[in-house]
Amino acid sequence: MLLKTPLAILSALVTVALAQVPPISLSGDTAVHDPTLCKDKNGKYFVFATAPGIAIRTSTDRITWTFEGAMWPNGAPWTDAYTGQSNANLWAPECHYTGSEFLVWYAASTGSLNSAIFLAKSSTGAPGSFTNLGLVTSTSTANDYNAIDPSVLIENGTWNFALGSYYTGIKYMTLDPSTGIASNSSVTSLARRFAADGAVEGSTIYKYGSYYYLFTSWDMCCHGTSSTYNIRVGRSSTVNGGYVDKSGVALTSGGGTLVLGSHGNIIGPGGQFVYTDNDGPILVYHYYTPYGSRLGINHLNFSSGWPVVV
Repeated sequence: MLLKTPLAILSALVTVALAQVPPISLSGDTAVHDPTLCKDKNGKYFVFATAPGIAIRTSTDRITWTFEGAMWPNGAPWTDAYTGQSNANLWAPECHYTGSEFLVWYAASTGSLNSAIFLAKSSTGAPGSFTNLGLVTSTSTANDYNAIDPSVLIENGTWNFALGSYYTGIKYMTLDPSTGIASNSSVTSLARRFAADGAVEGSTIYKYGSYYYLFTSWDMCCHGTSSTYNIRVGRSSTVNGGYVDKSGVALTSGGGTLVLGSHGNIIGPGGQFVYTDNDGPILVYHYYTPYGSRLGINHLNFSSGWPVVV
């Protein structure tokens, strides 16, 4: 029997602690899936989430949430070729507020490689106010990755874009800053799993200090309280690759340090987004209860160089 060193014991305790922090207590309509968060110039919060037409909820305090309606209340017929039906679920939106308008990227798919990511804009973020800006990128059976789960990091004039789910994992490309559309079809691998049928998806790129952090969701989503989703992370000094976990394992080799897992009544946290608010970085995600999926929000502490849920 191997004896653990005090450092190893501390590491194990930290890993357990990471999975035991409850979300901030929220109220109102928090029945969301795959949330992304924006705040407009007046301090009003918007959460966009997976739903037919993309669901919109708002809050003035980040605590109490109100359902407002859908981005596309009459459906989005340009997505039907990828969803296989009219006014189907549109997946995993990514929101950015520029100071004058909302940009929302979102995916259309049935879970196959026949998938696409689209972009829309609005000056108000209100249901029905969005303009379709067109196809960002798409995949088919000719590709080995899947065009869903968009993530955007805009930095120094470069629009960094991550996407992907299962298959060969998370990919990176760049967007044209003038259009928000993919500038070319070239992709770089950021993360991949070889266990659990390659279950890695829902990436989020976040910059803190001198590092870029790649958050991903592992394992099984969308099975209610049977879901095994959990949030993992790696970091790199460059945005377009080289991500490793806390143990130094490359994310392209299956690495990923646990950020948040199931604990107590919080089942299958994932579909995450990271946002810098006035009180620091926050982790926005969904989790499951016996009554459906719910919005989760926690603060993140990066003082150790790695995100810790607090």
